[in-house]
Amino acid sequence: MDRREFVEACALGGGSLAATLAGNTWAADARPRSYGRVLLLDERGTPLKVASLKPQTNYVFHYPFEATPVFLLDLGKPAAATQLQTRDRQSYQWPGGIGPRRSLVAFSAICAHKLVYPTKELSFISFRKGAATNPQTPSKGNDLIHCCADHSQYDPARGAQVLNGPAEQPLCAVLIEHDEKSDSLTATGTLGGELFDDFFRKYEMKLSLEMGPNAKQAVSRQATVLELERYCRNPVRC
Repeated sequence: MDRREFVEACALGGGSLAATLAGNTWAADARPRSYGRVLLLDERGTPLKVASLKPQTNYVFHYPFEATPVFLLDLGKPAAATQLQTRDRQSYQWPGGIGPRRSLVAFSAICAHKLVYPTKELSFISFRKGAATNPQTPSKGNDLIHCCADHSQYDPARGAQVLNGPAEQPLCAVLIEHDEKSDSLTATGTLGGELFDDFFRKYEMKLSLEMGPNAKQAVSRQATVLELERYCRNPVRC
């Protein structure tokens, strides 16, 4: 099954709102796209509880592909719906945070400029509590996602909107649902400008050496969530 067929199958069979709206295109516009429902687990292999998340802490899981990382954040404050645009001027409305305080958000951890992403060895991109301290790129606000490779800054409370740096669009949002009864989280799709094709082209050899044919494999059913400090040996701060 190629990528287009995969998205079409999800749109037909997923049954969620995201699947209904997804259409049959591969990141051709900014509408929601379904990649199947994936339950988020903790390190013990049990469903992750929202109550266990520490506010303003970087968490990482992989979705919608085995090689594509996602930031999961409890911002500690409500995040309101925000109107945004992709680099191709496609408009979309990010729905805001979810959970008891509307403070839970998730975004692709692939920088929208040079496609920098967290690896197990090194991460130049992460959420920063407070203001960024790099003298070359003063912070445009507090509590931002900052990429040290090109000093792009994204506001996770406003859909990862670009506040500073050369990035041309927000980070792609990952749609998540909160089950109030079980306090669990499920990833259901993406919203906004995807960069997965560019990512796989740029890192094809690296990912092939690290993961073999599994890099482009869609995550199925479950994904484990780790703190960035436990996932990555050297998170870089700048």
